[in-house]
Amino acid sequence: MQSHLHIISFDIPYPANYGGAIDVFHKIRCLHAQGIKVILHCFEYGDRKSSPELEKLCEKVYYYKRNTSFINQLSLLPFNVKSRISNELKQNLLKDNYPILFEVLHTCYLLNDPDFKNRKKLFRHSNIEHDYFVELAKGEKSFFKKLYLKIEAFKLKRFEKQITYADCILSVSETDLNYFKKTYPNTQSIYLPSFHQFDELQGKAGRGNYILYHGNLSISENYNAALWLIKHVFSKIAHPVVIAGLNPPSHLVEEIKKHSHISLKQNCSELEMQTLIEEAQIHCLYTEQATGLKLKLLNVLFSGKFVIVNTNMLVGTSLNNACQISNTPQQYVDTINQFFTKEFSKEDIEKRKSIVASMNNQEKTKQLISLLS
Repeated sequence: MQSHLHIISFDIPYPANYGGAIDVFHKIRCLHAQGIKVILHCFEYGDRKSSPELEKLCEKVYYYKRNTSFINQLSLLPFNVKSRISNELKQNLLKDNYPILFEVLHTCYLLNDPDFKNRKKLFRHSNIEHDYFVELAKGEKSFFKKLYLKIEAFKLKRFEKQITYADCILSVSETDLNYFKKTYPNTQSIYLPSFHQFDELQGKAGRGNYILYHGNLSISENYNAALWLIKHVFSKIAHPVVIAGLNPPSHLVEEIKKHSHISLKQNCSELEMQTLIEEAQIHCLYTEQATGLKLKLLNVLFSGKFVIVNTNMLVGTSLNNACQISNTPQQYVDTINQFFTKEFSKEDIEKRKSIVASMNNQEKTKQLISLLS
């Protein structure tokens, strides 16, 4: 069995407080538990810094400064790829012959480098990136950011053929698996759902006293979902509502202030967020984007009580029976009123356990390890 693995991460995956970081961090945690020595390479930008937590789990952690200068916007390469090109990364990967896992398209510049022709190379995606950026552009209010997202989507679509140099594509959803199999039939694709923090179901029986929507509120997909829910659903009910997440934009903050029964919890610690999730009576999730696998969905299914979602949240999963599906504002309102006073029972917990079994971390870890040789 191969005991070492290089992982190239697009960001520092700790704290694991948003979708992509959650998948990378808990993949590392699970591989470490099975004796795999992970050599982690991650790009440092924003306010995320070197992490002792990662260094405890990895054989070695390398940090590279991401070059976000404007000049990189002018490249034919996607900005998200160009800004992560690093000769230091290449030299560190060439110190041995261990397999390499490229986390999302943004890290894939070296996939077709001749120096890695004989290396085992795996590609992990979290979204069909060009589709994801197009959808982000639709929800963006700023003209210049909307333009950037559309241009980036075009570049990402052109760059995507780079993944044909991988030995295997690891797909987070069945829908995306079908896309990769159809688009790149000569490259092996397998279904490997996202890793998460739950090794067993943690939901508790009982009742909560508020409704929760949570997500990374700096991303248009999420703040637009929150605004839709406020306008069409939460403003039509009297039950207490909490909206929680990272870095909400000012227009969302102002909208929340208009409603006395809606409160905002911003930039919570991991523990605070988890407590909010566990104690909520109902989780309301909504998205316009049927892309990837929504890790906040897994979080609430493993640790929360009742979950109401629209169909887009479930595309490519087998989790329909774990949720209450609502696609219109009135359906959301009616379902909230139906479940707000209902006890989340031991029978509900047992049913949930059987449905989320397909998202088991241990089975995914074994499957990933089998691909390394």
